[in-house]
Amino acid sequence: MEIVRIGLDLAKNVFEVHGVDAQDQAVLKKTLRRVAVAQFFAVLPPCLVGMEACSGSHYWAKVFADLGHEVRLVSPQFVTPYVKSNKNDRNDAEAICEAIGRPSMRFVPVKSAEQLEIQAVHRIRQRLVSDRTRLVNQIRGLLSEHGLVVARDISRIRHALSQIANGIDHMLGAMLVELVCDVREELNELDQRIAAYKKRIRDLFRSNEMCQRIGKVEGIGPITATALVAAVGDRA
Repeated sequence: MEIVRIGLDLAKNVFEVHGVDAQDQAVLKKTLRRVAVAQFFAVLPPCLVGMEACSGSHYWAKVFADLGHEVRLVSPQFVTPYVKSNKNDRNDAEAICEAIGRPSMRFVPVKSAEQLEIQAVHRIRQRLVSDRTRLVNQIRGLLSEHGLVVARDISRIRHALSQIANGIDHMLGAMLVELVCDVREELNELDQRIAAYKKRIRDLFRSNEMCQRIGKVEGIGPITATALVAAVGDRA
């Protein structure tokens, strides 16, 4: 049995494998538990392994590459047209196997460990920024119900919260003032955490040669440069 191409459907615990030979005939259909995946591919002769670009795919790409296989990642939207019947894990593995064999297929570059780390910093920072935005919008809405309208500018909401917390220029009830103090404290904590991640990004920018080169382009700072390196690496 000569396997030249394998489609692997990733999951948390149960993986589906679909392999074909040089004539595109199915010669392997197998279900693997997570703990058995690396061992299974370790004994296979080197072949082309395809996966959808999703959570965990870059990790497995490195595992298979270290075992001598060629790895290709495909965006899920490009796999969908090749699903021949009802969508399930086994049919998805077959569709992936077919998709990676198409000469015109576009593939997703495999990210290095360094890229994934930079990406993680950006994603956590963005989640904190989103949390802050939701918090500001919530307190603005609550204050407006009591006749106190604050502009969208975040500096304005900080000023308004300080005024209320210090008992200046407001006619709000004691309970709402107490809630405002809680929100002010939470907002300050989010500001500090976001600032810490921004500093981490600046440190990554200074220590990464590719980021430094991208940063020489006018209008591109540490956040954009590190985000580009996380996304495309050496292709930047």
